[in-house]
Amino acid sequence: MTSSTRSLDELIVVLKAVADEKRLSIIASLGDGERCVCELQQRLGAGQSLLSFHLRTLKEAGLVSDRREGRWIYYSLIPEALGDLEAFLRETRAGETR
Repeated sequence: MTSSTRSLDELIVVLKAVADEKRLSIIASLGDGERCVCELQQRLGAGQSLLSFHLRTLKEAGLVSDRREGRWIYYSLIPEALGDLEAFLRETRAGETR
């Protein structure tokens, strides 16, 4: 694993976070840019409470960040986190050992 990637323990947290259909849908929805919670609710057909739970899980895993603008909260992907996951999978496929 390269020095720019996460530790195995951190990758486990990330993998657990993405191992959910709704959270994968959130990641896909954020793939084309920042979204406010209201937009995600409409796109995903999810209630605010459930969506907040999933967003918090993704944030704690270091996959998304948020920012407040007035009364709205906007979420976006953290590209480095996805890059770390991609690097881990690429290295694993290439047969690199830890």
